[in-house]
Amino acid sequence: MQLSDRTLSDWLEHWAAETPDKEYIVYSDRNLRFTWKTFNERVDNMAKGLIAIGVSRGTNVGIWAQNVPDWLTFLYATAKIGAVAVTVNTNYQSEEVSYLLKNSDMHTLCMTDGVAGNNYTDIIYELVPELKTTQRGKFKSERFPELKNVVYIGQEKYRGMYNTAEILLLGNNVESDELTRLRNLTGCHDVVNMQYTSGTTGFPKGVMLTHHNIANNGYLTGVHMKFTPEDKCCICVPLFHCFGVVLATMCCLTHGSTQVMVERFDPLITLASIHKERCTVLHGVPTMFIAELNHPMFSLFDMSSLRTGIMAGALCPIELMRQVNEKMFMDITSVYGMTETSPGMTQTRVDDTFEVRCSTVGREYEFTEVVVLDPETGLECPVDVQGEICCRGYNVMKGYYKNPEATAQVIDKNGFMHSGDLGIKDANGNYRITGRIKDMIIRGGENISPKEVEDYLYKIPEVRDVQVVAVASPKYGEDVGAFIILKDGCELTREDVRDFCKNHIARYKIPRYVFFIKQFPMTGSGKIQKFRLREMAVEMCQQQGIEIV
Repeated sequence: MQLSDRTLSDWLEHWAAETPDKEYIVYSDRNLRFTWKTFNERVDNMAKGLIAIGVSRGTNVGIWAQNVPDWLTFLYATAKIGAVAVTVNTNYQSEEVSYLLKNSDMHTLCMTDGVAGNNYTDIIYELVPELKTTQRGKFKSERFPELKNVVYIGQEKYRGMYNTAEILLLGNNVESDELTRLRNLTGCHDVVNMQYTSGTTGFPKGVMLTHHNIANNGYLTGVHMKFTPEDKCCICVPLFHCFGVVLATMCCLTHGSTQVMVERFDPLITLASIHKERCTVLHGVPTMFIAELNHPMFSLFDMSSLRTGIMAGALCPIELMRQVNEKMFMDITSVYGMTETSPGMTQTRVDDTFEVRCSTVGREYEFTEVVVLDPETGLECPVDVQGEICCRGYNVMKGYYKNPEATAQVIDKNGFMHSGDLGIKDANGNYRITGRIKDMIIRGGENISPKEVEDYLYKIPEVRDVQVVAVASPKYGEDVGAFIILKDGCELTREDVRDFCKNHIARYKIPRYVFFIKQFPMTGSGKIQKFRLREMAVEMCQQQGIEIV
């Protein structure tokens, strides 16, 4: 086994030649199907259209949309040109989009009209009013001088914007030789995708990822799940995030597998797509699997075609993984990593034991060095001793865009990317994530892992989902708060929860504060916003007249 030097374009061309008539992208809910050959032709036409409006090698092109059919067309079109696809979080509002447009030096923005409660066209017209008064291709934005084009992904016409049909038409005026010339200039170590981190502190940062980074990470991820061209992967995670674009799309691209797409996560559409297309692989964050398993129509669908998938994006509850194994017939794997590591640095293998797949995040990827370092001394920790998870290898990002200072803060002098996560390495070489350095609850000098408390609270029969966070305490510094989502029709009180814990876990670990809510605050990629839960704990205590001690 060795790393590949193929670009995304090389991989696409490879399968278009090898298996031209095999289905590559399927939208089961609208029976939309692309073979490798027809999709590659559409990509070429879109790429020539982008060239016609000034996109060239090194140009930053934004994609702001849910998993619509042409999302991937624009991704591969920019890759063939040697441009950079800047993926935009679908939940971004005006301020965030303004920051990203400016910080990324975006030349062209490709977008839909938005999602429920967030109209993208209104936002863009507010930020770039010149669109309404200037001829397409000639407008100049005072606020965003680098922005030259806005492309609407769809057939509708909006003042000042191109639509995809027009881009495809304009492509007829560009010689194929020009596309070939640009494609031949592109190397595997060129940046192909830039994703903006949510940012734990300060402003979001653009993570620069190369063809080499993401294609190889996708390939190795598939190897660990024994991917073949016969696999069909149901993708309901957002493409703007590494989970979707690498662990799903790059995995399928490098193994010649079929992508069964869900435009916006809906448990019913996901279940129906698996049933109809006989999908073999399903990816998702824990909350997605919970929604699928608890859907009232779950029993109507045949899940027996499923064999594996990835549960990632959050620490995965053991009981949930057991249910997925039993009811969805999946030998689920876990991938651990971060956007800055493309994202995978460790993964459980499909043929690992159930215990290993449940209780660890597996072994390090091939060609990747993962170490546990003492945050205080910087020295490597012995087996089973907790420290910070760090990574070095092909998968580490090229850096943060226009931010060498921030890059130097996370990639040390030895080339290790520091995750900010706490974990251990066991005697068998498997890693366990114990929490975030910043999420660790320190109560009166006692270190408490939120995950440990969460795993115990999942044992309460009435609990559907739970998150544990620190609540600021004048007496202890921090204390334990638990946010619980109950199963339908179930009831539970704070005292019930505390009684369940008594005499089973240490007294200092028992949640002093228990809150029952309907849903967790989420990022656009499906991650739970723990910082928001910490804020909510204070707010709910005030609302409910609970004294924080």
